[in-house]
Amino acid sequence: MKIIVRGGRILNPSDKTDIIGDLYIEDGVIKEIGETLKTKETPDKVINAKGCYVMPGLIDLHVHLRDPGLTYKEDVVTGAKAGAKGGFTTILAMPNTKPVIDSPDRVEYVHNKAKTLAPIHVLQLGAVTKQQKGEELADIEGMIQAGIPAISEDGKSVMNVKLYKEAMEIAARHDIPVFAHCEDQNMVNGGCVNEDAKSRELGLPGISNAVEDVIAARDIVLAKETGARLHLCHCSTKDSVRMIQLAKEEKLPVTGEVCPHHFTLTSEDILEDDANYKMNPPLRTKEDRDALIQGLKEDIIDVISTDHAPHSREEKQQSMKTAPFGIVGLETAVALTMTELVHTGVLTPMQMAEKMSYNPAKVIHSDRGRLEVGSPADVTIIDPDAEYTIDTRTFLSKGKNTPFNGRKVKGQVVATICDGNVVYQKD
Repeated sequence: MKIIVRGGRILNPSDKTDIIGDLYIEDGVIKEIGETLKTKETPDKVINAKGCYVMPGLIDLHVHLRDPGLTYKEDVVTGAKAGAKGGFTTILAMPNTKPVIDSPDRVEYVHNKAKTLAPIHVLQLGAVTKQQKGEELADIEGMIQAGIPAISEDGKSVMNVKLYKEAMEIAARHDIPVFAHCEDQNMVNGGCVNEDAKSRELGLPGISNAVEDVIAARDIVLAKETGARLHLCHCSTKDSVRMIQLAKEEKLPVTGEVCPHHFTLTSEDILEDDANYKMNPPLRTKEDRDALIQGLKEDIIDVISTDHAPHSREEKQQSMKTAPFGIVGLETAVALTMTELVHTGVLTPMQMAEKMSYNPAKVIHSDRGRLEVGSPADVTIIDPDAEYTIDTRTFLSKGKNTPFNGRKVKGQVVATICDGNVVYQKD
């Protein structure tokens, strides 16, 4: 298919190109970029991108697709369609499914299903330990052969340090990153919200910052000792940001991500026992949120990911004490990033492209995340001035669990192109 994206603001983070111009795609590859195209080809489709940002296809390093085993919440196809609508051309699926993705055949199940049915790229991560029990290493090398881009015990931490160090050593040998969910399970103690004045006001058990910070510190030390590339998932505390900064100053291979809910909301936004505000790690204080935003602004934090975690309506109608952790994020991430960070001047549009595309690609050694002649034609087109109200009834995800329903935002995906195919177009 031949496509011309006409008149957009083309943002290429790999060389900091920022021009108003056109982009020509043919046979799934970017053939030409410029203020005036030289091609004489007649396109099959012209997309008017005037007034829009044209970015490399967005990459989400942190998604829960619930497939296999929990597909009443989400599956590979619905999650990928939600991703396409949200501007994502590649999403990485976490392994805490049922059964856990801890073997090559289970990796292949997801990859084969995605290649056959999904409109965008779906990459499956492998678990660190068998059944995520933390007792015995999974077949990490076999899963690497099957194509995993990283390993992760996401949903929990591997508390056995000796075992985790062995996994990191394997990851280092094969040069794949370790995605760390930082949570000291011995300190959680039934907590469901941040431990602060708000948790006491609501009478809900709290989760302290130390629950995250202790494991973040441990994992950075292990990364230093093993040489493994460490990616800290869903950072939520001011000290996580500080530790990443110190690791970078030491030139350690450590990266970090922040989710839109953590840079948008604080625990003060929880007005009642509403499980749509229950996520792990929890919403923290204003001081923590401000540190996350500053970390993004100063490029201490490399990546914006969603931690898209769909659940059924019935599950989320329970009390916060018993409801599962997590909210959906694929279809709200662009709007929240634009509204909270770009329109407020915290991030430039180029920084947004870096944190949602180019940097995630670098974390997993992908050739995507760039708009260059010869690169795969993964492109996201965003209208920065489109104002609308988030409405869960329009979500393509099976999950509707979000605290952002009814929130007014500014910035909307108008088209997503994956491998030269238009996989989503507004209206």
